[in-house]
Amino acid sequence: MAEEKRIDKVLQVWVRLIRARDKIVRNVEATAKAKGFPPIAWYDVLLELSREGGRKLRPVELEKELLVAQYNLSRLLDRMEEAGLIERTACPGDGRGQMIALTPEGRALQKRMWPTLRDAVEEHVAPRLQERELEQLVRLLGAIGGSLRPEAGCDSAGCDAA
Repeated sequence: MAEEKRIDKVLQVWVRLIRARDKIVRNVEATAKAKGFPPIAWYDVLLELSREGGRKLRPVELEKELLVAQYNLSRLLDRMEEAGLIERTACPGDGRGQMIALTPEGRALQKRMWPTLRDAVEEHVAPRLQERELEQLVRLLGAIGGSLRPEAGCDSAGCDAA
């Protein structure tokens, strides 16, 4: 009986996490779109490429770092390259491989998007949560999904939490 109750609770957590995530992403996406910005997956790519002084990444490395699920990264990168936000170059030592780098236009868009996304996340994640509840939620979700990067933090350029 106790095991069944635990499983029921675990399933309730699962459903609520998925629903909360979907609702938050939908609302943040709508806010970004209303301000004329591209989808938050674009921001996610731009942020990853802007880390560590504008590092270049292979698509497979980039995909591992993204916060937003990206099932077709290749098409996303095509659109971002067409918009002048990223550039692709040949991967040294691998003629078929490619490296993705941020352009100055991509970095500028990432910086412009950040205040809108920061405010939207605040509005849709924490409007009814007290500070101690936020701290507790960070701790609990960390126990499930791991911790933030050691260097994680947010500033005027963006949020490095992952």
